[in-house]
Amino acid sequence: MKKIIPNKLKKGDTIQVIAPSNPVQEDDIKFLKETEKLFNSKGINVIYGKNIYSDTLKYGATPREKADDLNSAFLNKNVQAVFCAKGGENSNTLFEYIDYELIKKKPKIFCGFSDSTSLLNMINQKTGLITFHASTFKAISDWDDTSVFEDIIEKLMNGKNTLQEKDEHFTIIQQGVCEGKLIGGNLNCLSRMICGRYSLNLKNKIMFIEDLAEESNPKFVSSFLYYMKQNEVFSKIKGIWIGSYKHESKITLEKIVKDVIEDEYNFPIIKSNNFGHIAKKITIPIGIKAKIDTSKDEKIVLLEKHIN
Repeated sequence: MKKIIPNKLKKGDTIQVIAPSNPVQEDDIKFLKETEKLFNSKGINVIYGKNIYSDTLKYGATPREKADDLNSAFLNKNVQAVFCAKGGENSNTLFEYIDYELIKKKPKIFCGFSDSTSLLNMINQKTGLITFHASTFKAISDWDDTSVFEDIIEKLMNGKNTLQEKDEHFTIIQQGVCEGKLIGGNLNCLSRMICGRYSLNLKNKIMFIEDLAEESNPKFVSSFLYYMKQNEVFSKIKGIWIGSYKHESKITLEKIVKDVIEDEYNFPIIKSNNFGHIAKKITIPIGIKAKIDTSKDEKIVLLEKHIN
């Protein structure tokens, strides 16, 4: 699949906010408006999909309604970027209703995390469009850390091409060097995308993973990883980058990964605390080639540009 790199955000551009997971509720609106003001301060306009409040099924909008907002955003010539409003549980239900050919013809910045992991990776695989594991629109203001918005601006407006800040601590779980395209996000979502019609091509990829401990306890995480192991994911990938996971038991994601992998695979594994369900979330491009080298001060670097 040919790689498609979206254009930078610039003053005068417009973001469309969609809700492909859970619908926007009344208590979300103040955070959306606060984030809108932040983008407005950079000269960027914000509009909203017509179905973001829809609760047609009484547990959310229909997949067709949500996909219609996504497709409409990419079709709209006045929109330059698409942000997912918030997380949820079932954005994978959109897969068969997304107009992938439209996205190829009219590529744009597409951002989200958590449940949006499903869409970020599937759109990248089906179209070649570089997508961005970044904060949802709500979470930009819902967490008390201004660095989230600053990193989005640096990566998507200014073209900053780094994944590791000077003050960011990376832990080496397993030493080594590897290169591969970045793929990943929420582990729960990824574990449901390794088999079947909408399975991901994980060959020669660097997989980054995180999870929300309140929803995925260590036994769940172990199950997700063992399912991947049993379906030969770890014999295909080149390396693992572990993000945030904070469970009350103090059992870490890196411990669970090592328990599952044991000594069967010799690829590099690194750990950081700069992405996941935490206040500080960097923007990670999906589909861009990266390199892990545990002997270097900068443990992971991008080898290609992610934005035009």
